[in-house]
Amino acid sequence: MRTVLNILNFVLGGFLTTLGWLLATLVSIVLIFTLPLTRSCWEITRLSLLPFGNEAIHVDELNPAGKNALISGGGTVLNIFWFLLFGWWLCLVHISAGIVQCISLIGIPVGIANFKIAAIALWPVGRRVVPVEVAQAARARNARDRFR
Repeated sequence: MRTVLNILNFVLGGFLTTLGWLLATLVSIVLIFTLPLTRSCWEITRLSLLPFGNEAIHVDELNPAGKNALISGGGTVLNIFWFLLFGWWLCLVHISAGIVQCISLIGIPVGIANFKIAAIALWPVGRRVVPVEVAQAARARNARDRFR
């Protein structure tokens, strides 16, 4: 089912959102001061191309024992740069694609996926794209450790 939904996403406009993310990735590579954003761009590019079966999760959720000070402290500054340079227009692209996709009955699941990615597009620094099963296992482990 994931494969069918990913193909549907691609056909119904996912290739356009992915191209937007690829453009942001290339610009972040070209501009020297945005190089730290390149990893986040690439991660969300993968999510935009294949939203079903993958999930964006914060690195602190994946590895709570090794909290990353750079992501925690410097991540906020990077996210502000991100928002000003790329985040707002990528968010609008995903919202627009989601609205267009939700007009047809068959495109509703893909549109909902685009709305989720739109929220991630605003503040992507520190997120990694992993299979859904890995994200669920990390959250379950964190919940178990928190409530022991």
